[in-house]
Amino acid sequence: MSQPDDSAILSRPRYGTLSPVEANFHVFVADDSGGETILSLAQSLPDDFFNNAEIIYVNTDSENNQSVIDGLEALGCPRLYIGPSIAAALPRLRTSLDRMRMGTQVYLSGSESLLGMATMTAMEAGLDHQALQTEHRGSLARRVQCVHCKGITENVTTQPADCDHCGLLLFVRDHYSRRAAAFQGVNINAEDPSDVPAKEEIYS
Repeated sequence: MSQPDDSAILSRPRYGTLSPVEANFHVFVADDSGGETILSLAQSLPDDFFNNAEIIYVNTDSENNQSVIDGLEALGCPRLYIGPSIAAALPRLRTSLDRMRMGTQVYLSGSESLLGMATMTAMEAGLDHQALQTEHRGSLARRVQCVHCKGITENVTTQPADCDHCGLLLFVRDHYSRRAAAFQGVNINAEDPSDVPAKEEIYS
């Protein structure tokens, strides 16, 4: 399914295409099919490019990502981390950014959740936006914050969706909070809880 047309939503993140630039150090962060972006870029890079790089890869689908992992390992990057979840990888990214030297470029590729949470982490570390590139790859599943209880529900693919924390049925808005790295969800049937619209799979 193609991504919804949200060009008029000013808060909506805009993603591009990763393009390596001249830098003293390069940090790549990707999840699942986002790893294929790194492998594609590597085909046109010098053999020693990854000597001055770090790769943080989140593998949430071990059955289908082994070829990506094999490819990343073959790059010979001395700083390769492979983790099972975004939450597990973020401390590694924070540590990397804390010791970041001037002239570091950060590249993000993968899901909405990965891009949002890694961008938030980079901004908190004081990274200038010009030192950050993003490319969306893979699922359109959304990270949604309930505006009522402030809880975060991961991997939302339906409209409406249930809040994992307070149980309210949420209309998932296209409004995006960079502070929370999440789309906003508001109770869709507050006036009549018995009115339960059918869920439609639209963010798969």
